[in-house]
Order: sequence, then structure tokens, then C-alpha cells
Amino acid sequence: MNRRRVCLGAAAVALALPLAGCMTVHGERENIPSVGKAEAATVLAHFTEVNNQVGRSYDAKAVTAVESGALGTTDEAGLRAKHTNHPQGNPHYKPLVFSDSRYLIPRQVGWPKYFVVDTATNRGSTSRWLLVFRRAAAGAPWKASYVAAVATADMPKFAQDKDGYAVPLGLAGTDLLVQPGQLSAQYSTYLGGSGGSDVFAEGPSTSQLRSDRNAHAKNANSVTQYADQAASGGDFTPVALRTADGGALVFFASHHQSRATFRAGYRLSIDDDTRALMTGTPRTSVTLSHLADEAVTVPKAGGSGKVVFLSRVVGLVTVKGE
Repeated sequence: MNRRRVCLGAAAVALALPLAGCMTVHGERENIPSVGKAEAATVLAHFTEVNNQVGRSYDAKAVTAVESGALGTTDEAGLRAKHTNHPQGNPHYKPLVFSDSRYLIPRQVGWPKYFVVDTATNRGSTSRWLLVFRRAAAGAPWKASYVAAVATADMPKFAQDKDGYAVPLGLAGTDLLVQPGQLSAQYSTYLGGSGGSDVFAEGPSTSQLRSDRNAHAKNANSVTQYADQAASGGDFTPVALRTADGGALVFFASHHQSRATFRAGYRLSIDDDTRALMTGTPRTSVTLSHLADEAVTVPKAGGSGKVVFLSRVVGLVTVKGE
């Protein structure tokens, strides 16, 4: 996925009430839509504006104010590296344009609340982006926490309630093969080679990734060790929407670390963006910490289906030399 820095600011929408008296709806107690369609469209428009500003300036500070979770963490690190090496920004940046945008808005009780935008972009004609916007509390800004580029042919159909709203699922207690709140932990265990083959379908983000790791773990110049950890809680909390086939689309994140130890006398070659994020001096080893932003389909339990990755965006967030 050729992903640009993605960012979002708050959208303030004034509601004119024609009646002398009005009733306050408490979002922390009532099962209400997470956002109105007009406000969601305003959020996306502001998202586009700020995204394009950051694309030109490589302003890492600005992105931390308008993004959160996996998206915010990886974008902040990437922008910081780019700005270190290109303080003048990117004068050749091609503005991002969204079109044919659809809003998946669930009814929710309590906070945080979220909604998802399914949109076409000018970054490719064979895929659509899914953008997850989350709001921590009433009056708080909407922030983008997940992004996925999904092939148009693989985009699932989403379930709707009787009023046309998306159907959210909780982190536990669902009828799914894997509970949304357990996906990150189970995926980390799977990559470590100690289980999960009966849950995750084969593919580039699962069986092929494990095979590639095994193939590159040891060579004449280095030995590489891998460690994987779940990312959960706060802005890393998974987001799940029911799909029309009875399963779900789930967004989640995970941490991945690799430590390469090199033979004595080996001359390291480190690219500029990696070096910009590095602490310490790389004498004998380099530890890379990545954060992955993932979108998967999860079938209902009891059948033969498995968890299928639709998108996996990985960003380098820290580097340590020793």
C-alpha cells in the first residue's frame, strides 16, 4: 500500500434548534449514532486538508494532535524521520483526493465512539481505503486511529440495522471464531510459531511472513531474533463491524521487534530514514521496532472459515544501535 501520512482534526458542527425547549441526549447512556452524516463528511473534508498540509511539510508535531493509535504512532515516527532528512518538506507532494465516500456509522452507548469511512482515492483504482475515526469523549476531537487499503474485489459487505446504521461488535462475548479483543495476542503468538495455524488463513501476512523470517533469521553476516507483542487498550483498542455474511471486519494493531546481531568487522549499511530514528551507536547490533495496523475478516465460529488479512500496514517507530 502506497500510504501517505494520514491525519485528522476535529470538526465542529453547529446545530440550530428551532424549538424553544430541547432535550439533551447523553451519549454515555443512550444507544445513539456515533456521529451524524453531515459531521462525518466535515471530518473527512478536514482530514483531507490537514493530510495534504502534512504531506508537503513533514510536520510530525501537527500529526500527533490529529491522529491516534497505530496510525498516529507510525505517522509521527515516519514524519519525524522524513523531516530530519528533508527539512524543506516535499515540494513534489501529490495532494490526496477522496471520492465516492461512504460512511459506516454504528449506534453506540458510551465512549469512545467511532465511525468508518469507505472511500476511493487517487492513490490507486483497484483498492479503496477504510479509515477509522475515534472520539474519546463528548467535545473531544475526532482522531484517525486505523487505515486500511482493501482491494475492491475483497471489500466485504457490511451489515445494517433497520435504520441503515452499521452494526458494531464488542471485544468479547461475540459469536466469532476469534474475539476481537484477542486478535492481537493470538496473531503475536502465531508469528512466534507456537500456534494459531487453525485460526489464520495462509497468506503474505501469516504463513509467508513466518517463512520469510525463518529464511532470514541467520546468514553469513548476521543472526536475527524476532519478538511479537499484542497492542491493546486506549487508542489501540480494536474496532469491529458486523459483515453481511454474519462475520466481522476487525481493525487491530500489533508490535513487532527484530534484533540483528552482526559478525565482527561487518560494515553496516543503514538508510537515512532508519538512521534518523536511531538511538545509540550500531557497533554489533540493531534493534528495529515496528507497529502494524491491520484489518481482517473474522468468520463466525463453528464453520470452516479462518481469519483473512485484507490489509497490513507496517511502520518503523524506533531503532536502537548497540
